[in-house]
Amino acid sequence: MDAAHLVLLFIAVGLIAFLYSSVGHAGASGYIAVMTLWGLAPTVIRPTALVLNILVASIGAFQFWRAGHFVWKLFWPFALLSIPAAYFGGYLQPSASVLRILIGLVLLFSAVRLIFHRNDPPNLLTPSQPTAISVGAGLGFLSGLTGTGGGIFLTPLLLFCRWAHIRQAAAVSALFILVNSIAGLVGYFTKVRSIPSLGFILAAAAIIGGIAGSHLGSRRFAVRVISLFLATVLLIAGTKLIFTR
Repeated sequence: MDAAHLVLLFIAVGLIAFLYSSVGHAGASGYIAVMTLWGLAPTVIRPTALVLNILVASIGAFQFWRAGHFVWKLFWPFALLSIPAAYFGGYLQPSASVLRILIGLVLLFSAVRLIFHRNDPPNLLTPSQPTAISVGAGLGFLSGLTGTGGGIFLTPLLLFCRWAHIRQAAAVSALFILVNSIAGLVGYFTKVRSIPSLGFILAAAAIIGGIAGSHLGSRRFAVRVISLFLATVLLIAGTKLIFTR
């Protein structure tokens, strides 16, 4: 990758970190999208997205917790088995073609979720612990396998099932993303014994964008237009991954 393309990727990662962190996410699907559009290999994309995810999720979890939106009793059942499941998913190394399809489906799912983003549910329900634990395990495995933190699935689930308000879902998802991204990256490193340097090169962009976005997002930042913009990017990248060779 030449210097010009690297600078553009740096800017794109910073923007993605800003936009995603404003809604309590760390941006993995966005990083995957822009790196896919830049033509990087899936084997580079997955660990790089996890590195950036860890940085931005750390910032977001702190910001939403400081703003008073985090609910521990909602978080821990989902996280309990998600961490070992994410490690196992990160350890697995599917073929490049299978990984392209998996990541593409994740991006398309993310796009649909953003398009149909909803307002706060009027009345909240409490998920049973067995349900939360089993769902968390599945999301953790998927997060490690695809290089995401699982928040793109957990947030809509919490809202659609009326288990949390929007900012509560964002706060819980931010920490969920953090622990699963760490587990997924450790699992990946255990298998491969190396991490692409690209993630560390792009770290500054992710940190700057994450700080700005999570600060505004935890304090009534409007997200509807941002969600639609991100959905467009994800649709393009997801379609490109699945239908091009």
